[in-house]
Amino acid sequence: MQPVQDALVYVVDDDESVRQALAWLLRSRGLQTQCFDSAEGLIAHLGLDHAPQVPRQACCLLLDVRMPGISGLALFERLIDKGLLPQLPVIFLTGHADVPTAVDAVKRGAFDFCEKPFSDNSLVDRVEQALQRSAQQLHTQQVQKSLAELIEGLTEREREVMHCVVEGLPNKLIADQLHISVRTVEVHRARVFEKMAVRSAVELSNRLRVPG
Repeated sequence: MQPVQDALVYVVDDDESVRQALAWLLRSRGLQTQCFDSAEGLIAHLGLDHAPQVPRQACCLLLDVRMPGISGLALFERLIDKGLLPQLPVIFLTGHADVPTAVDAVKRGAFDFCEKPFSDNSLVDRVEQALQRSAQQLHTQQVQKSLAELIEGLTEREREVMHCVVEGLPNKLIADQLHISVRTVEVHRARVFEKMAVRSAVELSNRLRVPG
């Protein structure tokens, strides 16, 4: 597995020794870390009480289940409410008594859980996999944004022609359906291809098929 470049791992645990050990472990594997001693610290850092500010880089969260104040599970719920889980995968750090709770969290969207004491290699492997997922999500979001910007640049008529082209309609049928001349269809079709940066109807269809 290729390492994700410029990735960031958040560590949230109230135990200083655990934070230090995790930070050392992850940094020894070339992973950037940012540690917090409470859920409140991460909430403030990400602005979860307002407009979330998740970094525009691959990231994941190592989160202790039990902490004073806001628990790891309560923070997890906030991340779900803000729609941040796809970009910010959560790996719970749990004691044996919390395993059933962590398993339930995985069913609700957490990436995984690691039971304390955990294997260093297994934990880093799961962190790297979580970062891969985050990177894929970021890529999808960027592709969707670029596509939306391209479509925004089309006129209303060009969008109508584009949809007909994607449906596989020939120019004559498009002209009949939109009540315009074949020549006008040809002009709009050429402009759609230019603005969408494609050379054929097949490329256009592929461009519009963006993973959700």
